[in-house]
Amino acid sequence: MATVVISVDESEFSEYALQWYVTNFHKPGNKVILLHVPESYINATTMSPGRVMELQRESDGKTSDLKQKFIDKASKLGIEAEFRVENADKPGHAIVDVAQKENATFVVTGTRGMGKFRRTIMGSVSDFVVHHAHCPVLVCRHKDK
Repeated sequence: MATVVISVDESEFSEYALQWYVTNFHKPGNKVILLHVPESYINATTMSPGRVMELQRESDGKTSDLKQKFIDKASKLGIEAEFRVENADKPGHAIVDVAQKENATFVVTGTRGMGKFRRTIMGSVSDFVVHHAHCPVLVCRHKDK
């Protein structure tokens, strides 16, 4: 049995990555972890505490909606999956850490397909995971994008 960590967020790219994984790689018996790392406002020092709390509540609501969406999507695709939330400042670090702790067979992630310049300036979660994960990483690039 393989353990697969699939990073998910609100983008169409993570939906595509889940679909691609199920269509091309999934085997019955695989343990599938849908991992979401929400934006964190805990360390926001330039905002009032009230605004930070408001943003955190908004994030919690979005995370709840995302969980329902991906659990439903996985079910429709015929797989059982666990949805996990990992709060961290850097999503790439969280994905690598969970993959390590779960002894994942591989990680699946989408990509926005940024060019080299934008990736250098903004950073890329998928690029970080590829270079730091202890296991193979499948980066699904949406061919229409």
